[in-house]
Amino acid sequence: MRIVDAQIHLWEGPDAPPHHARSPFTMETAVEAMTAAGVDRAINCPALWDADANAYAALAASTHPERFTTMGWFPLSPGGDASLVADAMAAPGAVGLRFVIVDPAEVARVASGELDWLWRAADERALPVALMVLPGDLPLIGGLAGRFPRMRLMVDHLGVLPFLTLPEAMAHLDDLLDLARHPNIAVKATGVPSMATDPYPFVSTHDALRRIHDAFGAERMFWGTDVTRMDRTWGECVTMFVDHLPWLTGRDLELVMGDAVTAWLDRR
Repeated sequence: MRIVDAQIHLWEGPDAPPHHARSPFTMETAVEAMTAAGVDRAINCPALWDADANAYAALAASTHPERFTTMGWFPLSPGGDASLVADAMAAPGAVGLRFVIVDPAEVARVASGELDWLWRAADERALPVALMVLPGDLPLIGGLAGRFPRMRLMVDHLGVLPFLTLPEAMAHLDDLLDLARHPNIAVKATGVPSMATDPYPFVSTHDALRRIHDAFGAERMFWGTDVTRMDRTWGECVTMFVDHLPWLTGRDLELVMGDAVTAWLDRR
């Protein structure tokens, strides 16, 4: 079974937010840890806190093309245009884009249509675009999916904020499940252990995972870790899905653990 992590961050700089590892997470560190955990590939979402992370992502993808692909980003400042998308997708290993839209000003630009140049360019290219939004803004993703049906959207972390635990972490579950009616929306089941209220294998999270799987199907539910903010091992993040979800077996397990995100990104 091919195991692909749907989201990690690589960076070399000295700074990181408090919910991530304080030291740099380099390609060499990642490859060693992936090998130990049995993870074949990882989708690198360049760290927002390191201004050089996009360049480092290109280096990682060039150095280890069998290990890393990239969903890069650029500032969503007023006056952007489709050339930013073209430039980002020309980078080595680029398979899509990823943005964090939690600042109220950026949320307003999405709602007003000011960023339609971005979504239109992604739609024209049928690009995968991953978005991290506040739980209350999940309907914005549904609106984008309806207006730009060729853009393949991915919801980061099941819409869960990094500091929340159950049950608060899943208070938005109905809104998340409602997005399943859009065939161009998938969800990343990344960072799941961080919302658990119990030790490995984090049974407190399993009911929500089952409901999300039932709504989106294995073709649109992607396992991953966001490993640098986990206080559990990469291997435990793998085996909680592989060994401890009795309803996730056979082809569905293969899809969730890597084949589905590979197909979504057209990296078969």
